[in-house]
Amino acid sequence: MGNPMQHIREPSKKTPVMAETDVLVVGSGPGGLSAALACAREGVKTMLVERYGCFGGVITQVGVESLAWYRHQDTIDSEGIGIEFEKRAKAMGGTQKEPQSLSQTLNAELFKSVADTLVTEAGIIPLLHCPAAHVLMEGRTIKGIITESKSGRQAILARRVIDATGDADIAWRAGVPVRKTPREEMMGVTVVFSCTGVNKDKFLDYIAEQKPTYEDWGKNWTIETSGKEENLFSPYLSEPFQKARKDGAIPAELTGIGGTWSTISDTGEATYLNMTYMLDCDGTDVRNLTRAEIDGRKQALLAIKALKQYVPGFKKARLRNFGMSVGVRDTRKIIGEYNLSETDVRHQGRFEDAIGIFPEFIDGYGKLILPTTGRYFQVPFGILVPQKIENLLVAGRCVAGDKISHAAARNMMCCTVTGQGAGVAAAISIKESVACRNVNITMLQKALKKQGVRIA
Repeated sequence: MGNPMQHIREPSKKTPVMAETDVLVVGSGPGGLSAALACAREGVKTMLVERYGCFGGVITQVGVESLAWYRHQDTIDSEGIGIEFEKRAKAMGGTQKEPQSLSQTLNAELFKSVADTLVTEAGIIPLLHCPAAHVLMEGRTIKGIITESKSGRQAILARRVIDATGDADIAWRAGVPVRKTPREEMMGVTVVFSCTGVNKDKFLDYIAEQKPTYEDWGKNWTIETSGKEENLFSPYLSEPFQKARKDGAIPAELTGIGGTWSTISDTGEATYLNMTYMLDCDGTDVRNLTRAEIDGRKQALLAIKALKQYVPGFKKARLRNFGMSVGVRDTRKIIGEYNLSETDVRHQGRFEDAIGIFPEFIDGYGKLILPTTGRYFQVPFGILVPQKIENLLVAGRCVAGDKISHAAARNMMCCTVTGQGAGVAAAISIKESVACRNVNITMLQKALKKQGVRIA
């Protein structure tokens, strides 16, 4: 290993410009994909850059298929592109009923093609296998990015940039003030996996007998609820792993093994097993990520061992696949023109610059609140607008806010709200020749409503 404080001096060189666009969206998860679609639908030239080989982010790359698992009978939900994701996936044969809610699970593999279809239809310029390496600045204004790919080191110039990397990579490199939860306080990371060879009927009979609820989450770690969640059904498995630890089938110290399942297909595939939760991992540190990927796969195999031994229906189960990448919940967040707070998300915050709504759903830092009473908060434009740097917006889980607000805003459907807001705002800023932070809010809200977004 080299000395971490050692530096080298790189020679200066000319970097070819590979593309120019009006709006550049970096990262294609629920936030970035929504941003690019919203912007392109406003008639503005839009480019979507993704470091992996598919669009979709946490859906397609991690394998998270439960876009709206919080949705219940009395939920007042977000509207807009997030709902469209469900509807388009269903129309393409890529959904099943989600077991704990009034939502559809997304077939994470097929959603790669769903995303391709949406991007193509909108006329977005797609670019896969293209990691962003640096930013291009002119004073305090962002002008584009530097990429490092199989094509070499190249530049993409853009009049507006939307950072949807999840980790605020672009904003951070541009010099935007950011905050990051201390590593020992960060939410855990997960290697999602799936199995084949499951006897669906036997497994569901077992679940019907066990009657798991959200209260069972507290058997693995401390969970604070509002009380109304505790008796609701949850597709959560705890008992098999407790037995496995007691019997020595898995190490006693691996208390993070255990969690939720989602789709069980008629052909015996458990396509979403969220059953590894690893703490002390900073998703902006490559050594931490390396350790998490390796440890996560080991723990997934131990989880399968426990499932086979202690869960009816899993006796003949075997590994189907791991997610392409470890799932990260918590890294950098920008310091914004406004910073969302716990009070805002828990007490129905209302804002004059609202770009959408999100139900009172909090999942993280030991808190779980499900939106079963019709309560919701408005999402303000100010949390997308970074301090100090011009013509840059953010979307997804790196928007501005405190810890508990992050436990709401990080969720995929809320990421589509901030993404759609960022995309439309960037488009209007181009059309009106104003800086992103100076976009007319009335005009922005009118355009969002036209795209099907609920503002109030």
